[in-house]
Amino acid sequence: MQLTNSLRKTIASLDDARTRRLTGLFKAEGTKCVADTIDAFTLQHLFATAAWADAHPDIIAGAADALIRVPAKDLMRMSSLSTAPEVIAVYRMPESDPSSPIPSHSLVLALDGVQDPGNLGTIIRTADWYGVTDIICSADCADPFSPKVVMATMGAISRVRVRRCDLAAALSSYQGQVIGTALSGDNLFSAELPDAGVIVMGSEGHGMSSQVSALLTRTLRIPSYPPSRACVESLNVGIATAVVLSEFRRRQM
Repeated sequence: MQLTNSLRKTIASLDDARTRRLTGLFKAEGTKCVADTIDAFTLQHLFATAAWADAHPDIIAGAADALIRVPAKDLMRMSSLSTAPEVIAVYRMPESDPSSPIPSHSLVLALDGVQDPGNLGTIIRTADWYGVTDIICSADCADPFSPKVVMATMGAISRVRVRRCDLAAALSSYQGQVIGTALSGDNLFSAELPDAGVIVMGSEGHGMSSQVSALLTRTLRIPSYPPSRACVESLNVGIATAVVLSEFRRRQM
């Protein structure tokens, strides 16, 4: 298969969420990102320089039908990065049913309006570290398959199932604990914590929506130290997620 102008423009336009929705495709860029994801998704195209392809036979093994050798200038035109990579993989998005029930016997993350791609990628990466394999996102969250999010996950997108849905509707039918973070909540480090449940993290600027907040069964707070000292109003949502998951897993270990 040859790289045509039309195909090159399509790959470049996968930076745009509308094109990803219309084509059902997303891209991963760079050696590490491609190596971490190539066995996890259905590969549509693999664009690489001839030198890269010759140097990485282990990565392209089994991908010969999808491999298209291209010059570096074409990778530059298709890439979303400021410095073009030597390889770009294009995958088909995994199919997911937005109405499927939330797993009831494990910890699940729910994200309400987390719109920064870097934060979302960090949260997916953190979830992978702490063995959380399911994340449900409200419809106004960042697209988990945008190039910036995929890159920020450092390969975790291949092991963590992320889907967008009507978050309030999904939580309303969930039978377990729905736990949110709030300044008025119980101290995370002294409260009893369940082995399973949904942990809800709100958006960077506005916290949780009123519809989601109404469905919480309890709230937890991450205390600052020392308690009487003046400090910032809140933590970055990615850092807060890491602190909360770390404490849940510490109890289980």
